[in-house]
Parts: sequence; C-alpha cells; structure tokens
Amino acid sequence: MNSFDKIAKRIDSFRDEMIDAQVKLCSYPAIAPSSGGEGEARKAEHLLALLKKIGFQDISLVKAPDPDAPSGFRPNLLAWFKGRSSSRTVWVMTHMDVVPPGDLALWRGDPFKAWVEEGRIYGRGTEDNQQDMVASLYAVKALREEGLKPPSDVAVALVADEETGSDKGIGYVLDHSSPFRKKDLILVPDAGSPDGSMIEVAEKSILWLKFKTQGKQTHGSTPEKGVNSFRAASRLVVDLGKLYKLFPESNKIFDPPTSTFEPTQKEANVPNINTIPGDDVFYMDSRILPARDVDDVLREIRRLTRRVENAFGVKIQIEEVQNAPAAPPTSVRAPVVQALKRAVKAVYGVTGRAMGIGGGTVAALFRRAGFEAVCWSKLDDTLHQPNEYCVIDNMLGDAKVFAHVFLQ
Repeated sequence: MNSFDKIAKRIDSFRDEMIDAQVKLCSYPAIAPSSGGEGEARKAEHLLALLKKIGFQDISLVKAPDPDAPSGFRPNLLAWFKGRSSSRTVWVMTHMDVVPPGDLALWRGDPFKAWVEEGRIYGRGTEDNQQDMVASLYAVKALREEGLKPPSDVAVALVADEETGSDKGIGYVLDHSSPFRKKDLILVPDAGSPDGSMIEVAEKSILWLKFKTQGKQTHGSTPEKGVNSFRAASRLVVDLGKLYKLFPESNKIFDPPTSTFEPTQKEANVPNINTIPGDDVFYMDSRILPARDVDDVLREIRRLTRRVENAFGVKIQIEEVQNAPAAPPTSVRAPVVQALKRAVKAVYGVTGRAMGIGGGTVAALFRRAGFEAVCWSKLDDTLHQPNEYCVIDNMLGDAKVFAHVFLQ
C-alpha cells in the first residue's frame, strides 16, 4: 500500500470524528456583527483547541480590530504542519463566518443544531465553509497519524469576514501580516461543482448599477401633463440589452462564455394605479469578461442613457453600487492547478477543468496581490439556502484531495 492509499484509508476511519467536528462547529453561530451576530471569536477558540489537538506545530492568531464585535476584534487563525522542506507552503484557506439562517420556518430543524440524515449533515455553515475546513484539518491529522512528512510545509488559514467583504479576514491578513509567498500553492474552497471537476482560475468583473429616472408625476388620465419615468426607464431597460451586441467577446473558459448585462431589482414607484410616476428606480447586474475594460462598458451605458433622456425628456442618474474589476487570472498551467488536477483524478476519477465564473470569490484577493490561487471543492451548492447541508462523502473525499496535493 502506497503513502496516499494509507492516508485515504486513515481519512475514512475519521468519518464519525469528522461528523462530530461539523456538529460542534455548527453550534457556534459565527455571524458578522453587521449581519446581527457577534462574530467568530467563540468559534475561533474552539478551532484553536482543535488545531492543537490535531498536531499543528505553529499557530498564530491575527486580530482584525472591529469595535462592533463583543470581543473587539475578528479572529484569523494561521497554522502550520512542517514538511521536509520549508521552501514553499501548501495552503488551504477556509472561513469561519456564516450567513444568517433566514426564515426559520423554512428549516426542518434548528440551523445551529446540526443533524445527520441520509448521508448528509444539515445546518448553517455545514457546506459553506465547514465541509472543507474540516476536510483540510483532518487531511493533516491523517498525515500526522501515519507518521508521514509531506515534501513541503502545509498550512491552513481559518479566516473571518468572508461573507461580508473580507476586510477583517483574509484582506486584513494580506495587508498586515501576510505569510504567503509567490511559490506557495494556495487552495480556496470557495466555489465548486457537484462532480468536483471545476477548478476556478478566473472571475469576471462585477458592475452593479442603480438607475434613477426622474420625470414628472401626474394623474393617470392626463399623461400629457407629466413625464412618465416608468415608460422612459422601460425603454432604457430594453436599450441596455444592446450591450450584448456591443460587447460580443467570448472566452470558452467561462460559463457562460460571454459578458452578461441583466436588469434585476425594481423599486416600487407609486402606490396606486391611477398615478403616472415621476421617479423610477431599477438596477442592473453586469458580469464582464476580464479582457474588456469596465470603463468601456460604462461609456456605452452612459451613451444609451443620454439617448433615452433626450427622447423622453427625463433625467437619469447612474450610481455605481459595485465596481469590482476582475483580478488577474491564475494560469491554467500554474503548479497549483496541475497538482489539483492530479488529485481530483486520483480521488474522484474525473478530469479537472480550469474554468472561470461570473461570481466573485475570495480568491480574487490573492490574485490581486500577485498570488496564483484556485478555488475548488465538491459541492451540492446548498450554501446560503434553508436546510443547507454537507454531503459526508464529499467531506471525506475533499480531505483525500487535499492530502493528495500535500503529498506531491
């Protein structure tokens, strides 16, 4: 039996212990203060004890100040397991915080008292992000119990604040005490696919815009006395669809392969049927391929907007709700991508595909800082939903994938 086979068998023996670890982690509602919670301090205390028990040899706590948290800070834990060489480190970064449970009536149980049912662990945070947090820790435990030293150091970063921007999480760590090096392999299980084949290496730019159309309110029976902001805004919604033809570029690494420009939220204008609205507000979500400058898109949007203003006699204000240019992509030939492909093939029997996504992940912070990071995990994608769950076999399988990467 080779080293990896021994590790895989050892991880299988941890099944009950890993389930128990998930249940205990779920009992700490690590919700950000801005979302009505107390932060991650209590969960971090529990994880600190677990890291020591598993056998991590060097552990540090990076405190990001937060006056809104009862503890006064948001905790970020960094822990190392020494390999045969310290010339590089293989990192797995997961986050401690979770989103609020939402409508409790939609849950079949207490979201913070995890329960096991039909091969799944149910509870808030079980898939996002405790599945791979537990997987990464127990992959290291398997190494230690088998007496194996990996060729490189292995480390985990258990961070705060991922769900609300990462300013007090990995963003703070990168800005204040960054232990990362350009030759390190960095895995971030912040995105994934049901078969485990997706290796996320790139993201689109995100542009969220608010359009406020100002006309003149009047009675519904005398439209000639007013200026219908809703009608003008509706024309603008239709005209913004021309962006698909104005920016037709395609990149097959992404799914969908093109930039997208979609109207989304619509605010209420008038409360009654027989009033023509003077003000109207709608929003647009754009996901733009990295090769296209966001400013180019904004210029076209403003041009289309001016045409509607002139045609309808309205004023339209455009507000940027979010403007996040795409981070530089991780090369499909990067060592971390190749190592992960080999591991995914060995564990799950599928061929890993380097892909880009439209959503934003925390890996973008690493990429903007010049590090080649990838997002990967095997997920059913129940994060943020009522009755969120983790497939137990995915948790064990992901631990084996991490261990395989550690041993390369």
